Amino acid sequence: MNVQDEIRVLIVDDNPMVGDTIQTMLEGMGYIVAGTATDGARAVEMTQSVRPDVILMDVDMPNMDGIQATQLIQASCPTPVVVLTAYEPPELVERASAAGVGAYLVKPPRAPEIERAMTIAMARFADMMELRRLNSELQARNQELEEAMAQVKILRGLLPICMGCKRIRNDGGYWEKLETYIRDHSEAQFSHGLCPDCARELYPGMFKASK
Repeated sequence: MNVQDEIRVLIVDDNPMVGDTIQTMLEGMGYIVAGTATDGARAVEMTQSVRPDVILMDVDMPNMDGIQATQLIQASCPTPVVVLTAYEPPELVERASAAGVGAYLVKPPRAPEIERAMTIAMARFADMMELRRLNSELQARNQELEEAMAQVKILRGLLPICMGCKRIRNDGGYWEKLETYIRDHSEAQFSHGLCPDCARELYPGMFKASK
């Protein structure tokens, strides 16, 4: 089975003769024509219903042109798009690229040109979707990191501490116990005990007995 046998194409052109000619060429190359539309609005509807693999989109159409239709399609049902135009001014190429067009053809297109343009459009579309996926993952990870950092409390700067009782003066000017200040400004929790020096000083009898 050829690759073309699995690729479904939506043809959008307000000129039925052009549409029929393109359909004949596509079917001759082994592509599947999923449907045809004669204006941009209908192209948007059919893209959502038939879900083609690629769209051949005329630019100059009444009511809604191909660029507008492409913008709506990429917003609602992202799909590779090749635009068909009778001319190719720079501003048209820029508008088409900004709208999400992957390639363009000048009318009348030939079969090899159509095949090459659709291949390029689908490859660029795959790259774009992968980039979107990676950006989405990056944004999610950044959000997780920001949420994690919001939970972390870090003590910085100079802390006024009493040389005698070791209390710390807080931002309000009040003196509070060292462990209270650290507990309120970090994730640390305290459990109380006695170091050997304090045990010897406070309980000399018990300390000697233990020896």
